[in-house]
Amino acid sequence: MDSCGIGELPDAAEYGDGGSNTLVNTAKAVGGLKLPHLEKLGLGKIDKILGVSNNYPTIGNYGKMAELSVGKDSTAGHWEMMGLVLKKPLPLYPNGFPPSLIQDFEKQIGSKILGNYAASGTEIIEKLGSRHMETGYPIVYTSADSVFQIAAHEEIIPIEKLYSICKVARKILKGENAVGRVIARPFTGKPGSFKRTANRKDFSLEPYGETILDQLKAKNFKVVGIGKIEDLFGGRGITDTYHTVDNQDGVKKTLQALKQNSSGLYFTTLVDFDTLWGHRNDPIGFASGLQQFDTLVPNILENLKEDDLLILTADHGCDPTTPSTDHSREYVPLLVYGKKIKSNVNLGIRKTFADIGATLVEIFGLKETGVGESFLKQIL
Repeated sequence: MDSCGIGELPDAAEYGDGGSNTLVNTAKAVGGLKLPHLEKLGLGKIDKILGVSNNYPTIGNYGKMAELSVGKDSTAGHWEMMGLVLKKPLPLYPNGFPPSLIQDFEKQIGSKILGNYAASGTEIIEKLGSRHMETGYPIVYTSADSVFQIAAHEEIIPIEKLYSICKVARKILKGENAVGRVIARPFTGKPGSFKRTANRKDFSLEPYGETILDQLKAKNFKVVGIGKIEDLFGGRGITDTYHTVDNQDGVKKTLQALKQNSSGLYFTTLVDFDTLWGHRNDPIGFASGLQQFDTLVPNILENLKEDDLLILTADHGCDPTTPSTDHSREYVPLLVYGKKIKSNVNLGIRKTFADIGATLVEIFGLKETGVGESFLKQIL
């Protein structure tokens, strides 16, 4: 559940995120959330979420996890879950990218660019979209995260050309400029009514070390990436990919993938919480999205086989109630359910997202990564 953080980490103030609590603050902003199925899994026992009860035995096990990696980026969050902790921060560009880097990029793509500053994606296309359509120049921008984003109207720069431009950027952005992600941000519409499309694509930095995904694939297990998982791991360690257009499609594709009935890891990210509501400071949309996802939870539970294990978590926060439109440095929820495991177990406050990876190591008989502590024995 991309961006569904559950409370500021002890060092949140160093990132400008003091007071952030995505789920709790969203609930307060809308007068309470109705999440009966997530409630049954134990969500209300992690923190006091207005409208979500914590006063009964749950069918799931619950806790929360701290981020050991530096930063608060999707790349770092996902890598850490799979046993790879980021110890050195990915480069940030609050004042835009160096002129020499932009000149090299322009030379290689054969075009000038617009922008080159930190901005909200929706705001920058409103501001520069018309000029982009007149000139054909792509819009380059960044955010508080380690990203090089390229926006273009689909009728001005076709999708495949935009992707090829992003690949050029990915090759240039290495060494001290090795940003976490190059992101294609296509949009459509007319001035005053531009709209970003589902053809977004992330070109992530390849993991600097071995991940749980690499180990699983090497042992011939299925590793199914649903949503932008393939992008976040630079395509590494993945055997099957399902790209998605929204949260509902993400759940639908997950259920389709489960019908393969193959042993392995099915790894889904639902990005609407982040892209549509968190970054746009829209607590009403965020709340609606949470409640919509909650209605889909029974479908997921019904499709689990006897020996399946379901883990629900997040990669960081993105509190829609704070002035910032960027990710927030938060704990993430940990909900664990299976038909053959215990229920109503408090898994506590975990020191790292890598506890998920350590648990997978124990389940699949993999090589220990040296980080994280398995919670398998607590739930069997």
